[in-house]
Amino acid sequence: MSLQTHIVGVGGYLPERILSNQELSKMVDTSDVWIRERTGITQRHIIAQDQQTSDLAVEAAKQALDDAGLTIDDIDALIVATTTPDMVFPSTASVVQYKLGGKDFPAWDIQAVCSGFIYGLAQADGMMRGGMFKRVLMIGAESMSRIVDWKDRNTCVLFGDGSGAVVLESREEEGGMIGSVLHCDGSYRQLLMAEHQHTRHEPGKPIDFSMDAAGVAAIEMKGNEVFRVAVNKLGEVVGEVLDKYGLQKSDVDWLVPHQANIRILNATAKKMKMETGHMVVTVGEHANTSSASVPLALNHLYRQGSIQTGQILLLEAFAAGFAWGANLIRWSKS
Repeated sequence: MSLQTHIVGVGGYLPERILSNQELSKMVDTSDVWIRERTGITQRHIIAQDQQTSDLAVEAAKQALDDAGLTIDDIDALIVATTTPDMVFPSTASVVQYKLGGKDFPAWDIQAVCSGFIYGLAQADGMMRGGMFKRVLMIGAESMSRIVDWKDRNTCVLFGDGSGAVVLESREEEGGMIGSVLHCDGSYRQLLMAEHQHTRHEPGKPIDFSMDAAGVAAIEMKGNEVFRVAVNKLGEVVGEVLDKYGLQKSDVDWLVPHQANIRILNATAKKMKMETGHMVVTVGEHANTSSASVPLALNHLYRQGSIQTGQILLLEAFAAGFAWGANLIRWSKS
């Protein structure tokens, strides 16, 4: 039998500080009702001043390793999906490797924004099926609160911080990753973006690369346009991944979607004709944590004890770029 990629450990972490809608309404012109009705979000977790994205990743990784009964010395590769790295370079993955006490094995970042974990799973699965790695630690970690404009009520209410992780292991056993579908269309890139301030300059004038000019990226989004495309593309990719691997919508036991907005979640479930009780919804508790949201949702479902061996999970996400995709998994973790 050929090698199959199995999830053998699951973990998640949310920073201690909670920012409620009520508290946020004192910072920007909004209200709890306005946020809940439009997004389904009631609160978000905010990274501490002395924490970095790598610290969030480490906590989720520790839980996943412990769940798998493994240590960092058992890992052959480490991937961190993040939009908010500790620094431009080195990679956040290399920092996480160091903080976990690992060395020598490859570690790298992947950037596909909210779809980063979906992309990372697909990448790791392909490499592991080919025999390159036996065990991979796959993490999605974000400190989105550090790149939002806290004066923009249309975007700052949407995001939060957190991390999720899985340990993957290749085995000659049935189950595990069934397959993935990935897409990107850069023609939509300006509908959702975060541009460093120092890249904004008048044509013909030199760019000021001084520290004072560097600034912090701030998320810009044309919400209505993003919503329409997201719902259409997610509906398409769900059908595509099921067709590619010979499955029906009725075969899916759990939908584990990117937690962006309750309206997008409900629209996707409707297209799948799936009861909302079989869709993981955590957006209310931690808002949109970008690449961390899918593994956090998976960790939530797993910790509830709701997943049974042999059940099929469909993970999907839509992101800036626009980048979107889906993974199919036959649950094999006992």
